[in-house]
Amino acid sequence: MIKKFIDKLLGKSAGATRFGKRQEVPASVHRIDPALVDERAKNVVTTLQQAGFEAYVVGGAVRDLLLGLRPKDFDVATNATPEQVKGLFRRAFIIGRRFRIVHVVYGRGREHEVIEVSTFRAYMDNAAAEQVKGNERTSKGELASMKHAVDSSGRVLRDNVWGPQDEDAARRDFTVNAMYYDPANQVVVDYHNGIKDAKKLTLRMIGDPATRYREDPVRIIRAIRFSAKLAALGFTLEPKTKAPLIDSSKLLSDVPQSRLFDEMLKLLQTGHSIATVAQLKKLGLSIGIYPLLDIVVERADQPFVAAALQDTDRRVGEGKPVAPSFLLACVLWADVRDGWAARIAGQHGQRGQPSYPALQDAIDDVFNSRIGDVSGRGKLGADMREIWMMQPRFDKRSGATPHSLVEQARFRAAFDFMRLRADVGEVNEAIAEWWQEFSIADDLRRQDLMDQVRDEQKKGARVRVRAPQTQAPRRAPSQSDAAEPVTREAEMAVPPDGEAVAPRKRRRRRKPRPEGGGSGGDQGAHSGE
Repeated sequence: MIKKFIDKLLGKSAGATRFGKRQEVPASVHRIDPALVDERAKNVVTTLQQAGFEAYVVGGAVRDLLLGLRPKDFDVATNATPEQVKGLFRRAFIIGRRFRIVHVVYGRGREHEVIEVSTFRAYMDNAAAEQVKGNERTSKGELASMKHAVDSSGRVLRDNVWGPQDEDAARRDFTVNAMYYDPANQVVVDYHNGIKDAKKLTLRMIGDPATRYREDPVRIIRAIRFSAKLAALGFTLEPKTKAPLIDSSKLLSDVPQSRLFDEMLKLLQTGHSIATVAQLKKLGLSIGIYPLLDIVVERADQPFVAAALQDTDRRVGEGKPVAPSFLLACVLWADVRDGWAARIAGQHGQRGQPSYPALQDAIDDVFNSRIGDVSGRGKLGADMREIWMMQPRFDKRSGATPHSLVEQARFRAAFDFMRLRADVGEVNEAIAEWWQEFSIADDLRRQDLMDQVRDEQKKGARVRVRAPQTQAPRRAPSQSDAAEPVTREAEMAVPPDGEAVAPRKRRRRRKPRPEGGGSGGDQGAHSGE
């Protein structure tokens, strides 16, 4: 009664601020295996506790530990402020404006590990928050001095008011993500029956789902991601949590495109991309979240895109790195390939372009129409371009090209891309196998492989010379002729107008021409296999 009276005085509704009842669940009940907890996460918790602060492993890591899984990422929550956390660790960095958190970094290079440390946040009623008329970009100066601010729709733009642990739990999204684990005494602190929901395999939003989605529409995408990730274990969205998803998805139009792009990548690169596509269709959200994601869902059943999604999930499952440039290059390859072929064949009565500039222009068209300015002009776009530009160079297996190609920094990503093309029948399997062996062979074996190609080309030339000497009628190229761009080797192998060519001329070998541009690129993620 007293709490309800206080809430009323503060302008808070009785049902809006339910902080739950603190439950301390011992190891004998939750049965978390301490060996599954990352030593670096333990070190962060211990360092904070020894400095006199509260500290716990929190969020999805606790959920996975309860399920007997080894978490890929560990987050820590504490009552220490970001500045206090930063002062305790040699390599710690305060990041973020909307939510200020600290990244504590262990190791260097690819082997580095980041433990994300957040400060307990107060549960704030949006009615008491400062309001701005614009968004993060248009109100940047105004927001700089604010700790808790919302826009006109109720979306939280700043949330940096510190508070007690029970309020921090209330402002988290799902009950199974709102538990705190202390590795020292092996106790789980649970305010919202997260352990119970985990046993029931239920994803339930804390508080009123429609209100929570309005506060942060990205929670809609998180609901999709978690339900896809946990679907294999039998988890389902609670009906009340699921019901407002479609209507609330309209709120995503107010979220910055860069943030939606990042959330889309999380959907596709956490090892459950195929399950995510299935979940989007099941929930009626296959269209409208983000334009590029719409294309992924639309093309997920196409053999090449399906193979790319499976390959990405496999690599994540094996602990190998992945990069968005590779997967997005696969998703948009059909646009590039078709645009490339159309430009070579000639469009709207214009003369056809040479292969290399045709490919460059086709790529520019795809960037402009599909990616825009979010990331298409940065490193991601550069990596995608290099993957695509290297594809015609795989047809050239003589001269200096093979040696220079395998030395490219991003050769492996482009090869993996070509390998997938071979898997779906778009590239000759023998060519893919040749490059696979060439890329790992020593110099002597590489020369043998190139000699084999030369002998095959000679045999092919002799076979064509013995063809009937009759004049074949000329015919206009069909659409199927333009479906695949013609390589330089193919152009040299076909006699003009069907005329027979003298054996001596067919055996003559031209000196390799310098390759024009087309430096390949491995985006770093699909490498090392």
